[in-house]
Amino acid sequence: MSTGEIGRLVRQLPTQYPFVLVDRILEHDAAGRLVAAKNVTGAEDFFAGHFPDQPVMPGVLILESLAQAAGIWLLKTAPDPRAVEIRVVGFDETKFRRPVVPGDQLRLEVRLERRRGDLARFRGDVRVGDVRAAEARLLLQVATLAEPVVDPLARVAPGARLEPGVRVGPFCVVGAGVRLGRGTVLESHVVIDGDTRVGEHNRFFPFASIGLVPQDLKYRGEHTRVEIGDRNVFREGSTVHRGTAGGGGLTRIGSANLFMAQVHVAHDCLVGSHTVFANSSALSGHVEVQDYATLGGFSGVHQFCRVGTHAFMGGGTIATKDVLPFSLTEGNRARFLGLNLVGLRRRGFSAAQIAALKQAVRLLSRPGLSLPEALRRVEAGAPSDEVRTLVAFVRAARRGVVLERRARAADDEGEE
Repeated sequence: MSTGEIGRLVRQLPTQYPFVLVDRILEHDAAGRLVAAKNVTGAEDFFAGHFPDQPVMPGVLILESLAQAAGIWLLKTAPDPRAVEIRVVGFDETKFRRPVVPGDQLRLEVRLERRRGDLARFRGDVRVGDVRAAEARLLLQVATLAEPVVDPLARVAPGARLEPGVRVGPFCVVGAGVRLGRGTVLESHVVIDGDTRVGEHNRFFPFASIGLVPQDLKYRGEHTRVEIGDRNVFREGSTVHRGTAGGGGLTRIGSANLFMAQVHVAHDCLVGSHTVFANSSALSGHVEVQDYATLGGFSGVHQFCRVGTHAFMGGGTIATKDVLPFSLTEGNRARFLGLNLVGLRRRGFSAAQIAALKQAVRLLSRPGLSLPEALRRVEAGAPSDEVRTLVAFVRAARRGVVLERRARAADDEGEE
């Protein structure tokens, strides 16, 4: 299988990032065997909370990696892979032989033992080098997704593409250029128009408006797009506008985001994954919001600004400069209050990672020290990955960053 084909099949598994646990296909036999590889690195999300001082890959994720390898084999045999979904029914005769730790490469081998109807049983084997790490028997189901269901009171234009499992509720309007991925649900009174591509298992609540023309006086009807990933939730009255020619022609949203009621994402915005937008928060045009950021209710971001990864903007915050990664900001205009300590701890950041960020913030906010010199000193101190992310963000800022130079250490005022 080509890399592109493997990627498409992996995206059709029910489990998605950060728990995609197959990196490569080493061998594929249509008669019933597949060998895959998973490189276990120290950057895996699950290590942050699973014995961070002595990281061990959870056994349930080792079994999940086997299930994903077997699922890829099953999808490869399906006449139309997009019309089915692979579900794990159970594991039997499971044995764990040795711990799996960062630096290991898992060799995942699955062999089909029996297939009857929509059920398939595999024998799975996990090895690190020549040593067996785990083994199990797996039972998987190939579930056929229902055909798209469109309520008689909805309007779906000819040319729109609805994949299996899509449900379009009453009084919804779907334009001719729209593509709705598997399992996506439009509850009612939803409008999706333009060249808008929506991924899988998204949910749109009443009066959400997606892909309409931007509120930009320079827009002259040129062809632009909206791209939306998987498993996003758009609550009542949320709006996402297509891009403009001057901004690259694309508004893009990642996966697993929550947009609460009345949220607005303007033209040419780039939103990452796992973000939360509270009620009535709004992005101006050309804004970038990175992964795991949170915007409080009634907050706003000025055009061309960025909100860094794991940042938290308090309710009513107005940002006219870039909001630092890992930071807590609040107020109109936004003030830097320190690190987003609560959010970082909830997401499994270790004490050492937080301490390194605190030290970097102390230097960056030290009065009397120029920002270029502060950045040089931070970089000279063998920075952690998180600190390097922070430094790179500051260096790339075009509108400046929300960072006050105060006598008191900035992180001491962070939320506890």
